[in-house]
Amino acid sequence: MLPVVVVHGGAGVVPKERSEMSMSGVCSAARAGYVVLQAGGSSMDAVVEAVTHLENNPSFNAGCGSVLNANGDVEMDALVMDGKMLASGAVSAVQHIANPIQLARLVMDKTDHACLTADGASKFARTMGVPEVSQESLITEYARMRWRKNMAPGANPVESQMGKMGTVGAVALDRHGNVACATSTGGILNKMEGRVGDTPCIGHGGYADNNLGAVSTTGHGEAIMKVTLARLVLFYMEQGQSVQEASDSALAHMKSRVSGLGGVVTLDPQGNWTARFSSQQMSWAAAQSDTLHSGLYAGEHFTQSVHEPQ
Repeated sequence: MLPVVVVHGGAGVVPKERSEMSMSGVCSAARAGYVVLQAGGSSMDAVVEAVTHLENNPSFNAGCGSVLNANGDVEMDALVMDGKMLASGAVSAVQHIANPIQLARLVMDKTDHACLTADGASKFARTMGVPEVSQESLITEYARMRWRKNMAPGANPVESQMGKMGTVGAVALDRHGNVACATSTGGILNKMEGRVGDTPCIGHGGYADNNLGAVSTTGHGEAIMKVTLARLVLFYMEQGQSVQEASDSALAHMKSRVSGLGGVVTLDPQGNWTARFSSQQMSWAAAQSDTLHSGLYAGEHFTQSVHEPQ
């Protein structure tokens, strides 16, 4: 059962013409994380590698594919958590950084803090030698088009969120039995400047504990924060529910209590895993025992050898 890595490309609605890119992206990210684990790397190494792949793919709402805020700028959030000692690191509202997930890991490894934000995070990045990139390099034409469309008079805010999946993330379990999670996002389209959602918050955007398992979440951040979605999944697992039952219970509670939709990837210390969502779609992929699993719609589950070319 060990090792295993599970990734998601965000819960939401993906237009048919973009679904193939989304599926290809999560499969590539799962493969990348699995290679790290097979080489003896840690679960933290694996989730950071997987999410870095997603941040570098403009198909996703993270890194170079991030949505724009009300000013037409990119502001990104990211979180990592290690299940061995409950160590964590996060950044919020960062700009000019190609891979916020790597900066979040530096916060965990090189500081005594759990989260750095905005200018403070940027200053820390410079001291760590993290190169700055231009805002333009993080903005796609697709993101700019959707920003302009949503700014137009009479724009439909629900429709505006469609066509761009949300937060990306990963969970992993390594050969030593350590779990980890990583989550990264550009936030919600046309958000207010300085808005920070669930992603960088422990227990909301993700949680990892060797005694329980690991979760990475996606969906509407404000709803996720109200129910502490990641920790809620693990709470249900503490009560004896399986990874699938606990994930479904937590998502059902968020939907009934605050009308929120979203998704999770979850695994337990034994290597059991699941990808569950209440939204219309969530691209996901998992690599375990040299098999690559993937899906996009509810009930969809494809398998192939992890070594097969894409």
